[in-house]
Amino acid sequence: MTAGTTAPVAVTGLGLLTPAGDGTDATWDGVRRGLGTAAHDPALHGLPVDFSCRVPLSSEELGRRIGRAAWRMARNSGLAVLAAREAVLDAGLDPGSWDGDRVAVVLGCGLGADAEREAQAVRLWESGPEAVSALTSALVLSNMASGEVSIDLGARGPVLAPNTACASGGSALAVARDLLAAGRCDIAVAGATEAAVTPLVCAGFWRAGALSRRTGTPVGASRPFAADRDGFVLAEGAGVLVLERTGDAAARGARVRALLVGCGSTADAHHPTAPAPGARGAEAALRTALADAGLAPHDVDHVNAHGTSTPLGDAGEAALIARVLPHRPSVTAPKGVLGHGLGAAGAIEAALTVLTLQHRTVPPIANLGAPAPEFDLDCVSKEPRRQDVRVAVSHSFGFGGHNVVLALARAF
Repeated sequence: MTAGTTAPVAVTGLGLLTPAGDGTDATWDGVRRGLGTAAHDPALHGLPVDFSCRVPLSSEELGRRIGRAAWRMARNSGLAVLAAREAVLDAGLDPGSWDGDRVAVVLGCGLGADAEREAQAVRLWESGPEAVSALTSALVLSNMASGEVSIDLGARGPVLAPNTACASGGSALAVARDLLAAGRCDIAVAGATEAAVTPLVCAGFWRAGALSRRTGTPVGASRPFAADRDGFVLAEGAGVLVLERTGDAAARGARVRALLVGCGSTADAHHPTAPAPGARGAEAALRTALADAGLAPHDVDHVNAHGTSTPLGDAGEAALIARVLPHRPSVTAPKGVLGHGLGAAGAIEAALTVLTLQHRTVPPIANLGAPAPEFDLDCVSKEPRRQDVRVAVSHSFGFGGHNVVLALARAF
């Protein structure tokens, strides 16, 4: 390991709302057990693919916990607000006493409030413009989750909403790291949210051939790196991390869960949906993240793979890992349990990578006995694996050719 190009930042807080559980502890427990969460979804009834992975939190309960402001929030914003509150509390910070001018919020989102967009479109066509909610424009903006979190926390520093499709969560954390390094803020509340399990979104991904069609066995549908994988499962969720400069975290005696030591962002410049041949854009992101952290490939102990369970995507990523990291670090892919949270996935999986480092435990890939024979990977399957992980990378790739890789290291 050599000196990186940007100083590490400390991860001092986590907040998660995922299909595996309501909160960080519940999510970690569910992912460690390695059981799929996909189930038939009444909202998708009648579609060729009628299952998804939902956060186990009703709209009524979500609204009750948010409070009075819930009336103006779409579900993705509500999930983000609760995840951010948990992360800030976990970090031992008090929004009532911090200097809000020095707090940034950077929350990615891919599709935004699609349920509200579809509902208002139906009102327009069935009943005319007078039936459309005056809140429609505000609800469906993909920056609204970051805006609502900034209002909820009283954070008045830079408030941004990176949108790089399914790499949005990774992009948000990379941007937040850079804001801290540039001195633009002292605390960054960063992550991503998505709640786009709707008939239109489902139909679109189905038509693109991206979704698993295992309608008979939804719980076994998401199968990253398995020989018989056939696509991903739509999911929702939110993941938020609190980032601080290491000196600031030490000065206030904060618990540091892990360090974000490097980031790499590239584009394929190749195709709207298909990855570049040989995953060359993703490889550049991985190599950039390692160089940014001052790491060599052999320093990597563990990979949190993007692992969508699509035939093409997993094949390209497996070849990339084997080529760049030939010493065979352990590999996991949380989408086997959680499904694909689209814009939220990168932040959720970065948080899980932090927990892997902290607990020295690699969660298993759900629905995987052994990786496809053509993949030269050390996939963790069936049971969690105790491992002294010191350095891990988390991959995120998105439509449009976006590639983001985060390098994280154990804090102690």
